[in-house]
Amino acid sequence: MKTLVGDKSNIIKFIILVIIIAALFLLPSWGNQYTVMFFMLVFMYIGLGQMWNLLAGYAGLVSLGQQIFIGIGGYSLAVLSNYYGVPLFLGLIIGGLIAMVISIGLSYLLLRMKGMYFAVATWITAEALIVIFAGWKFVGSGNGMFIYAVRGMPTSTIYYYSLIVAIITVIIVVFLLRSKLGLGLIAIRDNDSAAETSGVNIFKTKLYCMMISSFLTSIIGGLFYMSQVWVQPYAAFAINWTIAGMFIVVIGGIGTVAGPILGAIIYVFLNQYLAQFGGISMIILGIIAILVILFASKGILGTVQDKFGFEILSARRHSDRTFTGKPIEELDSSNL
Repeated sequence: MKTLVGDKSNIIKFIILVIIIAALFLLPSWGNQYTVMFFMLVFMYIGLGQMWNLLAGYAGLVSLGQQIFIGIGGYSLAVLSNYYGVPLFLGLIIGGLIAMVISIGLSYLLLRMKGMYFAVATWITAEALIVIFAGWKFVGSGNGMFIYAVRGMPTSTIYYYSLIVAIITVIIVVFLLRSKLGLGLIAIRDNDSAAETSGVNIFKTKLYCMMISSFLTSIIGGLFYMSQVWVQPYAAFAINWTIAGMFIVVIGGIGTVAGPILGAIIYVFLNQYLAQFGGISMIILGIIAILVILFASKGILGTVQDKFGFEILSARRHSDRTFTGKPIEELDSSNL
């Protein structure tokens, strides 16, 4: 009976999800320019939040350097399109691959560190890249680069790219966490010593996580600077990107799939509204985050899930099924 109720609930969730996605794909045909821009930013920040959550919420890797890959994505797109005439879509993919290669190199240094040391090392790496790119004439030094190929591109095109990337990040997180790799990540987060004893290759598992996160974060960076038309080192490698990702995950619910979605909507709304207050806006966002931590330590959706046992998007495996795929009640004692 519980299985039937669960299946019915999943069907209803799926139908609602399809309707929402269909409405979002149709939004540029009926929404005004501000609405399209608003949701375009939401989609980008959903992807950013999902990737930071994958590292911190599931793998226990609290990174302060996600801006490394935002900047790499933006600059790769600018260089490839401006100097080599690479199409923008292909430039996004190549930028992601470049970021992935860089993450592999960094992993051999950074993944040997834990906790605070890992977090600080990622942040220092990003700060070093600001200095490197600000003095590199090939990429315009501190003045940055215009992405000429973007001029004249309809906002709706970047909107659709962003929507598709946001959907992909959610799907990848769900399927990854349901895989053996995802179970290994969660085991490492909870107790790395026990995970290693159980046969989990800690370095390799974290490396795969870093590669996936860097690839998709770089694409998000490329998309953002497609919408801005101009990439500059002090903004592209700024820690504000990681602060945004942390805020989104903390507000929505760390260690949940739907949390970064809600967090991204709240963050973009507050960011747009608080823009009128200038630098004070960061203080206000910080106060909001502190209040959420105090009164809902697992974020909004994390707290809701704990209290009511309701998950909008679940990455859990079915607990009422065995490795054979059959419900437990259908198995006799000879199968156990």
